[in-house]
Amino acid sequence: MTTDMDEKLADMQEFIAHQDKQIQELNEIVTQQGNEIDTLKQYVKIKLDKIENNLQDLGQEDHTNVSDEASANKPPHY
Repeated sequence: MTTDMDEKLADMQEFIAHQDKQIQELNEIVTQQGNEIDTLKQYVKIKLDKIENNLQDLGQEDHTNVSDEASANKPPHY
């Protein structure tokens, strides 16, 4: 009877060890993705700031975003 209990305990310990390893791997992935998202947010902010500065340099201060700018300056084929 104790061998049956010992086997069940060993199985549970093995299962928990695998779960712990999987949780650690997932945590590493989530942390990496968080860092990538932060980097991309900074990149987008830099690009948006450049776009805003370019619009201001062109005297387009009244347009609030790129979509407004595009719709105001449609190419002749539209």
